[in-house]
Amino acid sequence: MTFQRTIIGLLVVVVAGLAGALYIEWKMAVQLRTVKSFVEGYVFADAVAACERAESTTPFKWNTGTNTSVLGLNSFKLDKYRVISSYTLVADGVYCDYDPIKKKANIGSNFLERDD
Repeated sequence: MTFQRTIIGLLVVVVAGLAGALYIEWKMAVQLRTVKSFVEGYVFADAVAACERAESTTPFKWNTGTNTSVLGLNSFKLDKYRVISSYTLVADGVYCDYDPIKKKANIGSNFLERDD
């Protein structure tokens, strides 16, 4: 009888621990989405301005574009110390990667092949 109570007690502790971990993970995911949307909103105006000023044979026209979309904030971890971030916009099929750290825009570039 003691063995059964011990097993049931352990099962209750495991289920409570799992529920607590899932709740904490859910709260962290909500906070991360909030931070990401805040950062994207903060970077958006700078990204549009930098992309429209960037020199390229293909002009990037966000304000007069007919088909515009935001691909959003992306990141790529080169090693354990460096992370490259990019904010990508698309206007009429022309891609523009904006680096919020360097405040530099590259039109028609591939985010993963960009120079540091």
